[in-house]
Amino acid sequence: MTKTILLGLTLAAAPLAAPPPALAQNAAQNGVLVIYGDDKCPTNADGEEVVICVRRPAEERFRIPQELRDQEVTPQNESWAVRQQGAMSVGDTGIGSCTTVGPGGGIGCATREIQAGKAEADARRRAEKVLPD
Repeated sequence: MTKTILLGLTLAAAPLAAPPPALAQNAAQNGVLVIYGDDKCPTNADGEEVVICVRRPAEERFRIPQELRDQEVTPQNESWAVRQQGAMSVGDTGIGSCTTVGPGGGIGCATREIQAGKAEADARRRAEKVLPD
């Protein structure tokens, strides 16, 4: 009895585990379909349907799209884990903090300014080393 129930549940769940009919990489976005290498731009059986295709090199097929690779990290697209690091220092006092309370509070302010300046210089250096496509 339990074998038939398990078999019935397995058969009932099988359609849920099937992959979707259209692959995400072949789905048109904003009315434009991205194709790679020598792939043909799809059309209907009569060849009368107009499909706008953008051709990219074949070696780009399994890579992150170029327009998403070099995004600058802003507060809107920063990861939640990085955002939470700021909450760890709220309320700190004393040496290493950026507060007027306790001895050496100014040391933390100088450290933050140095880190911000280094990050800005690194970003400028990366922007100068832009590699050709």
